Amino acid sequence: MGTDDTALDPAEASTVLVEVMPGIALVAGEVPPELKPELIDLGIVPGPDRKQLSALLASVGNAAALGGNLANAFTGVQGLYRLSEATQALLRNGATLVIKDGANLGTVMLRGKIIAQARLIPQSTVNAAQRAASVGPALAMVALQVMLSEVTGLVRTNLALTSQVIADIRKEQWAELKGLVTVVDRAVDQAREIGSVPASLWDDVAGSGTLLQKQLELYQPKVRDHIGKISGSDAGTHRAYLQANAEAIAFDAHALLSSLKAWTGYQALRAAKARAAGQEDTAEARYAEVIARDTRKEFETSLAEATNLIDLLTRELRIIAELPGSDAWPLPGKRKDQKAAREIAARLLEAIAPLADALHPPTPELTAPDVVCAPETLELKPYLPILRWFLEDGESLRVLGFPEQLDDPGILGGAVGMLAAVMDKQSARTLVAVTDRRILTTRTNAFLERGELHDDTPLDRVRYVRVTTGQGGDARSAVDLITPDKNVRWEFREDVGTEDVEALAAVLAESMTIPDDEREALRERGRARVPAAVEENASAEAGDTADDTAAKAVMPGD
Repeated sequence: MGTDDTALDPAEASTVLVEVMPGIALVAGEVPPELKPELIDLGIVPGPDRKQLSALLASVGNAAALGGNLANAFTGVQGLYRLSEATQALLRNGATLVIKDGANLGTVMLRGKIIAQARLIPQSTVNAAQRAASVGPALAMVALQVMLSEVTGLVRTNLALTSQVIADIRKEQWAELKGLVTVVDRAVDQAREIGSVPASLWDDVAGSGTLLQKQLELYQPKVRDHIGKISGSDAGTHRAYLQANAEAIAFDAHALLSSLKAWTGYQALRAAKARAAGQEDTAEARYAEVIARDTRKEFETSLAEATNLIDLLTRELRIIAELPGSDAWPLPGKRKDQKAAREIAARLLEAIAPLADALHPPTPELTAPDVVCAPETLELKPYLPILRWFLEDGESLRVLGFPEQLDDPGILGGAVGMLAAVMDKQSARTLVAVTDRRILTTRTNAFLERGELHDDTPLDRVRYVRVTTGQGGDARSAVDLITPDKNVRWEFREDVGTEDVEALAAVLAESMTIPDDEREALRERGRARVPAAVEENASAEAGDTADDTAAKAVMPGD
C-alpha cells in the first residue's frame, strides 16, 4: 500500500480495504488480478461469521457516508489482505491520505509496482461499527486464519530443505511429526470445503492436541539452545558450533515451523467448533476468542524464535559464501578441505534462503558510502558484500575507513613505504565502518578471512572526537575518539585525503554528547572532594598555629 498521489484516479478506485485488526484488512469490491495471489482466503472462518463480516462492512460503509459507486463495493468479503509496513506506519502516525467519498485513498503496491487504486478505511474508523456489530468472535476466527495462512506459506517455502537433510538425521522424529501434520492438514482442507467442523471431522483430530503440544515442547528448547550457541560474540566459537550442527539447526527450525503449523490448524478447528456452538451459547462464542488469543501468544513466540534462528544461520552461511577464498569453515575428518566446507555452506544456504527471505527480507546490497578513508590502492569490493550481512534492518552505511594498525611493529618511520604493498596484499590494517547507529571495527585480515567483527560501539557512546594532521615530514591524519569505556586513535596513511578524514570525524561529531547522568556523576565526585580538601586545609592551618605556639613556648628570653 502506498501514497503516490500522482498515480491515483479518484473516480475509478473501487477496491476497498477495511482494516479490522492491526495490519489485516478485509477486501471488498473489485479485486485486481495482480492482487488475487496475495489475498488470504477466509478458509476455516464459518459461514455465519462471514455473514457477520459482510454486515460489518455494510455498517462501516454507512458510518463513513460513502457515496457514488463505492457503496456498492460493500456487498461481501472477497478475502483478507496484509497491509504493508509502510501503510501501517502511516496509519499509526495518523497520516491523512487523499480523501474521497468518506475513505482514505491510496495505491495498492505489489513488489514495488502500483497495481490498483483502493479506498483504505483504518481500524480507528471501524471500531465503532465493530462494537455495534459485536463481531469479536468472527474476527477471532479471522485472526486464526491469518496465522494459519502465514505459517502454511512458510512451511511450503521450506519443503526443499527437508528433502535434503531428512535422509541423514532424525528420521523417526520427522515421521511422527509428518503424520500429525498430514492429519491436521486434511481436516483443515475438509473443514474449508464444507464451511464448518462437524462432530465426525472433529473426532478425527480431537486426540491430536496433546501430541502436537509435545512436538512444540520438543523443538522449542532445541531452537532456543541453537540460538544461544550461535549468537555468542566469539565468531570462532559459534562458527565451530555451526560446522558440527548446521543440518540439525536447519532441520529443527523447519520442524518447529511444521509443528506450529499443525498446532495452529488444530486450534483453528477447535475454535471453529466452539463458534458453531456459540450461535446458541455465548460462552462458546467467548471461548473461541480465548482460543484465538492464547494461540496468538504461542504463535508469535514460536515464529519469532524460528525467525531468529534462521536469521542467525543464514547470516553466517552468507558471510561464509562471501569470504574471498579463505578456509573460513574448516571441517573435521574427510571433509576438512576448503572446497567441501564451502559446498556444504552453499547447499544449506540454497535450501534455506527462500525461507529466510520469507521470514525476514534480506538487507539490500551495499554500495560505497560518500565518505571513504582508504589508500588509493585499496579495493572496496571484497568488504561490502560481507559487511552487508552485519547491518540491521534499515541501517545505512555512512563512512568506511581503513586506518593503520598502530600495534603493527612493521609500521615505523621510513618502513611505511616499503611495507605498503605487502600491507595492501595482506590487508594488515583496521576496518572502521560508521553507520547511522553504530561504529563497527575489526582488523581487515580477520574480517576478510573469517568474517569477524571485534567491536560494536553505539553512536550514543561517542563523547568527544578530534581530528589532527601531522606536521613536518609526517603528513598523516588521525582521528581521536573518546567513549566512556575507551580512547581510540586511528592514523591514516599519507595518501588518504585529509578532507575525507575530516569528513569521517564530522560524521562522528554529530553524535558527541555527555548525558546528564554522566555529567552529574562527575560533578558529584568533584563535590565529594571539596569538603575533604577544605577540612584538610583547615587542619593544616590549625596544626601550623599549634606548632607556632609550641615553638614560642620554648623560645629563650620569654
